[in-house]
Amino acid sequence: MSHENFMEKIVSLCKRRGFIFQSSEIYGGLGSVWDYGPLGVELKRNVKDAWWKAVVHRRDDVVGLDAGILMHPNTWRASGHAENFSDILVDCRSCKKRFRKDHIGDTCPECGSKDFTDGRAFNLMMQTHLGAVEDENSLCYLRPETAQGIFVNFANVVDTTRKRLPFGIAQIGKSFRNEITPGNFVFRTREFEQMEIEYFTDPADAERIHSEWVQARFQWYLDLGIRKEYLQLRPHGADELAHYAKACTDIEYRFPFGWAELEGVANRTDFDLQQHSKFSGKDLQYQDNISGKKFFPYIIEPSGGVDRATLAFLTDAYHEETVNDATRVVLRLSKTLTPTKIAVLPLLKKNAEIVTMAKRIKADLSKSFVTVYDDTAAIGKLYRRQDEVGTFFCVTVDVDSLSDQCVTVRHRDTMAQERIQADQLKEYFVQQFST
Repeated sequence: MSHENFMEKIVSLCKRRGFIFQSSEIYGGLGSVWDYGPLGVELKRNVKDAWWKAVVHRRDDVVGLDAGILMHPNTWRASGHAENFSDILVDCRSCKKRFRKDHIGDTCPECGSKDFTDGRAFNLMMQTHLGAVEDENSLCYLRPETAQGIFVNFANVVDTTRKRLPFGIAQIGKSFRNEITPGNFVFRTREFEQMEIEYFTDPADAERIHSEWVQARFQWYLDLGIRKEYLQLRPHGADELAHYAKACTDIEYRFPFGWAELEGVANRTDFDLQQHSKFSGKDLQYQDNISGKKFFPYIIEPSGGVDRATLAFLTDAYHEETVNDATRVVLRLSKTLTPTKIAVLPLLKKNAEIVTMAKRIKADLSKSFVTVYDDTAAIGKLYRRQDEVGTFFCVTVDVDSLSDQCVTVRHRDTMAQERIQADQLKEYFVQQFST
């Protein structure tokens, strides 16, 4: 299967089964903006929940935050985004198309011309206005990253939690960038969600802690089912580093379109708190209450994309195999991430007793697991439908179930089936999903 064909299959599956839709599709769509459907929103939520549990709930040194999308304009002057957050763009004089200068060579990828305008800086922040009057004083921006909301709340978190170094602040939230060359489905979009941690530490410990976070974040993807051979670490060269960064390592995944960044783990030094102290006039230094030492902490930043991670989990889980001379598509998502855990299926939808029993089982299991009921096709087609969306178990209620009170439980990956007492299903699935 070619890389292009594989990507087309992923996009088709997402549309057909309700994972991801083109935004505003009935109006022709809005470029590089996507809507998550009934299954997609569950998968994306599971990705975020798994991240939050790993970096906040299971650690004593990280707390959460949810900062506003709109921030004071001086935030972006202090961070450097107002002046430096831009791409250099050129226009082809022949076909009038616009491109990022660093994404093309000497030849226009559209028409082959070599006649370009001079490069011009184009700021990627999206502008809006606050208040009733649109003028220079009401200018505001949709945040291009979630990190700055953490930095400006550093003192608030220290004062309210009494956390001592090293500690982190985690946040999941929407960001916006006016990308000129978005693409590859949900990999690069203009509206996206980030999962970021700003981990504050004594400068003397920063190098060690940076390395620890790189390994911890790499392991997170493995724990959720990504194949190790499809992941790699790529340290940035000196010419790639942001002006404030001392080091950065990307966690990359081998997408159908090539190796690309899932997450970056950067050592941002003490640049951010120094800048916000300078521009706000507020002292954002940390003071150790034991030694009395006062300083600007270094910041280690693991920053990943929710949408990119979701796409990686989808593509890594997609498998095709031949069963009885037919192609079986199965989405082998982990038990943690799969949108639907259990599907309850009546063998005969016209048998009222079977349907009643199946719906009763569904209602009971729904109290503990994400469970669906489906009677819209023959049982073989229902199995294939659930395989394709990653449902881990199917429970089939048949004629014998009415007399022996047993049901058939089918496993997604092996297609193995076993009979289980209906009143023991909850206990059975609790054990299955805990391993």
